[in-house]
Amino acid sequence: MNSIKKSARTLAPSLLSAAVLTATLTTAAQAQANEVADALTGGKILNDFRLRYETNDTEDTLDNGSDRDSANALTLRSRIGYETGSIAGFKVLAEIEDVRAIIDEYAPEDTDYDGVPDPENTEWNRAQISYNKDGVSATVGRQRIIFDNARFIGNVGWRQNEVTFDAARFGYKADDFTVDYVYIDQRNFLNFTDNDTSDHLLNASYSALPVGKVAGYAYLLENEDTDTTIDTYGAYLDGKQKLDSLTVIYRAEYATQTLENSTGTEFDTDYILLEGGVKLSGVTAKLGNEIHGEDNGTGFATPYGTNHKFGGWADRFIPGASRALGLDDKYISVSTKAGPVKLVAVYHDYESVEDSKDLGSEINLLAAGKINKNFSAGIKYAGFSGGDDDVVTSNDTDKFWAWIGAKF
Repeated sequence: MNSIKKSARTLAPSLLSAAVLTATLTTAAQAQANEVADALTGGKILNDFRLRYETNDTEDTLDNGSDRDSANALTLRSRIGYETGSIAGFKVLAEIEDVRAIIDEYAPEDTDYDGVPDPENTEWNRAQISYNKDGVSATVGRQRIIFDNARFIGNVGWRQNEVTFDAARFGYKADDFTVDYVYIDQRNFLNFTDNDTSDHLLNASYSALPVGKVAGYAYLLENEDTDTTIDTYGAYLDGKQKLDSLTVIYRAEYATQTLENSTGTEFDTDYILLEGGVKLSGVTAKLGNEIHGEDNGTGFATPYGTNHKFGGWADRFIPGASRALGLDDKYISVSTKAGPVKLVAVYHDYESVEDSKDLGSEINLLAAGKINKNFSAGIKYAGFSGGDDDVVTSNDTDKFWAWIGAKF
């Protein structure tokens, strides 16, 4: 009997410990299950719509020898998706993008008209898993990638179908220092095509210097479909200085590039940007000079850049034949706000680097702003006047846009 009582006294604490452990594990499992459920149901619905009317009247002289009518396009871009809440720093995002043409008087939908690069289609725009905690970040999957001012790496967000990348991105941020590395396996272009790549992107910046932010980058692009490599190395300084009621702004950037084509031929070119301006009483005025060098008929290329943002909104100067002679773009811009409406005016004067040919001039005008927290609207105009008749970009071009956007 005494042995039974002794065994009972020994077993009781063990049973109590087991019960406590079971209850603790059950509570922890329940808490973890609740955290997962909260993250899945407490995420963010992504609704982004843009209805846009666009015209393109490009003079038919050198483009393709045909007589095409002016383009009229009314397109609706719809993005619908969902991003979960955070689970220990992890999130999952999936987003579908669709472009529909209500008025389709434009190439490629109808080749009798001038072009508007917004074809109809539907695709997975983004599908990614991300992590962000304690300054460490990572994103794997189909994603949007924008570095700096999007001159070299961007999403071409102006077009209805943005550019995305199937990639793995890793970053670290500590105070004013940031570094990012990206490996890209596939680029998904704005016309719903894609190409296999093996790209390495490295970008590092420090923003606490008295003169402003400094950054350096190495963008090593390898297009496996065309067996072409483009290696670009560069650095920039971007800053501003407050002088009483006046703020001086400035940016200086330099990059060097080597392009090797499928035959093994190499072309070495340079990029230079000098920009300065002032902000006074709500008005910003800037003068700039952007130079894309050339080497034996091949110009400095920015195939992953948001090129519409630079070199004029008429898109006469994009990577390829239009930069074969190089590009020297001198520009002046003035911007301000009237209530919620942003007003911008830009004038460009273009010249080739090779032989200093007159490549034309362009005026850009914009009025855009938010109507409320969900809706925005704007109008925009680009008027390009061609230069010398023996260059590929000599075609006069007028483009106009009017749009309304909604995000929920």
